[in-house]
Amino acid sequence: MMTPETALLTAIAIPLIGGAGILMTGKVPNLREAVTLITGVALTYVVVGILLPVVMAGGRPEVSLGEMLPGLSISFALEPLGMIFACIASFLWVVTSIYSIGYMRGHHEKNQTRFYFFFAVAIFAAMGLTFSGNMLTLFIFYEVLTLSTFPLVTHAGTEDAKKGGRVYLGILIGSSIAFLFVAIIWTYVAVGTLDFSKGGILEGHVSDTVAGILLALYVFGIGKAALMPLHRWLPAAMVAPTPVSALLHAVAVVKAGVFTVLKVTIYIFGIDYLKEIGVSEWLQYMAAATIILASLVAMTKDNLKARLAYSTVSQLSYIVLAAMLVTDSSIIGGGMHIVTHAFGKITLFFCAGAILVAAHKSEISQMRGLGRVMPLTFICFFIGSLSIIGLPPFGGLWSKWYIAVGAMEAQQVFFVGVLMLSSLLNVGYLLPIPIRAFFGPRAVIKNAKFKEAPVACLIAIGISSIGCVLLFFYPSQIYALLKTIVVP
Repeated sequence: MMTPETALLTAIAIPLIGGAGILMTGKVPNLREAVTLITGVALTYVVVGILLPVVMAGGRPEVSLGEMLPGLSISFALEPLGMIFACIASFLWVVTSIYSIGYMRGHHEKNQTRFYFFFAVAIFAAMGLTFSGNMLTLFIFYEVLTLSTFPLVTHAGTEDAKKGGRVYLGILIGSSIAFLFVAIIWTYVAVGTLDFSKGGILEGHVSDTVAGILLALYVFGIGKAALMPLHRWLPAAMVAPTPVSALLHAVAVVKAGVFTVLKVTIYIFGIDYLKEIGVSEWLQYMAAATIILASLVAMTKDNLKARLAYSTVSQLSYIVLAAMLVTDSSIIGGGMHIVTHAFGKITLFFCAGAILVAAHKSEISQMRGLGRVMPLTFICFFIGSLSIIGLPPFGGLWSKWYIAVGAMEAQQVFFVGVLMLSSLLNVGYLLPIPIRAFFGPRAVIKNAKFKEAPVACLIAIGISSIGCVLLFFYPSQIYALLKTIVVP
């Protein structure tokens, strides 16, 4: 039987091993895709089947690969927030791989072996980041994740793709070096360690003013959280194939950003310390502004992927706001939003890709009547939209509920209003799409020569849509894990 420590290292190594297998079988598409799926299933089994029960039982195994300086090592550790992210990333890798088979073949994409390889490397980076035991380890895998997804963003090789890739790489690398790396060095000099510790490590080592500066450096240095004005990389990256958009928005990249914001809040600063010194309040307003402004921009976009991209910018700031409110309920809500948004948004992007593959439509104004030809796709789009909006019976309700409760605990009624206004804006930019599709003029699709997307795409869309529903009825295990983070 594999020990938890061995399972921890195995979970990080599996995607790299799978990536090597993908390269070796690249000339045989069926075999290459089989390797991709088997690797994803193996990772999910190790994460969900072996590691999750350990964490649920209270276990917190750690592995260190060696100390570089006193108090500075490459180390990994299991904790509840990382466990949740690992479960989501590993499971959705399998689902996205199924979708990718239908999409990449149906859209006749070139360089598919390169695509599957770098996707596997990105999941490797996400697993390493997820299980990091300190900020140094997390930073290393954070940067590997950026570099490994760059070839995916520029996959098409067009001038637009290259331009989008330059914006993507420039903002993410620039922010991490200019702000995040500085914050990490400053923290190590002040404290003598970068280890994640419940209750934080900064209290008693820095002044309140320095703590405030460090918090700003961390939050804006984590560019993957897409807090305005460091959000432009996300819309720019929409030149990538739809499976890559799913990776960016749901499986790894942006979730790695907000996951890191939560980790820094909980394990570097500490919830009680941040609450006591009050240096996060102005960042609450920055997050609230991003929530509303990005939603307003989304409403102006006719391109479906661009609208969904700005929706993601808005939804990510729910989690940043939750972290900066530093109450028990807001932290739980932020952790839950990582999960519920992942399923809702990946469903929407899957549907966008299915529409492109089947109908060759990317503009919302071109989608009148398409629901009669592609009913399954647009029904699932409707489900994903309702989950993002936060309506029952879909999982998005719970994360928004707990963030709102957290705002009340912090005596910040204003942010409850922001959340309510944002949900109304969600309705305004999401629901017109399926309504237009189902109730548009019949003449538009009378002579349609297309139908639903490939079966593999529909299977993935169906799985993610079902996930949106199941998260409403079965949120208890996620809540239980997150509760252990905030309970002394």
